[in-house]
Amino acid sequence: MISKKIILIGDFATGKTSFIRRYVDNQFSDTYLSTIGVKISRKNIALEHETVQGLIWDIEGGTEIKPVNTTYLTGAHGCIIVADITREETIEHIANYLKTIGDIIPSAPVILVLNKRDMLENITAKNILEQVKQQYGQTVNDIYLGSAKSGSGVEEVFYTLAHSMLT
Repeated sequence: MISKKIILIGDFATGKTSFIRRYVDNQFSDTYLSTIGVKISRKNIALEHETVQGLIWDIEGGTEIKPVNTTYLTGAHGCIIVADITREETIEHIANYLKTIGDIIPSAPVILVLNKRDMLENITAKNILEQVKQQYGQTVNDIYLGSAKSGSGVEEVFYTLAHSMLT
């Protein structure tokens, strides 16, 4: 088994903690609790020929006033950027997170998740996904619509990232 550090990064209240909880514990809560600092979870990710022990770092969300603490990124093998599909400003801030990741861990694969897709109609979510793919499709390894609430896309995101970290 190979251990890999995975970080989730994004603005506050995009659902990073909920996304991790759905993945690790298969649980969801509507109660919002802001992450302070970092919380680390573990989960084994079974691939075809290998198992990756994911050390999943839930990093407190960034704001315009208080950017993400970049020391948490050091040593990461993969990154998931989480944006809230219902809040346009969180999508606009993706470029800032990509720059930060590129400066600190340039070789790490990056998956982009447009979380809270359950809050939009399918056609609207797909239109936003297409716009984001046009803007960031060449910069990240993959882009997903996801929902921590329903669990949609959660397993696929971590599986894809684990696979990307090994190739």
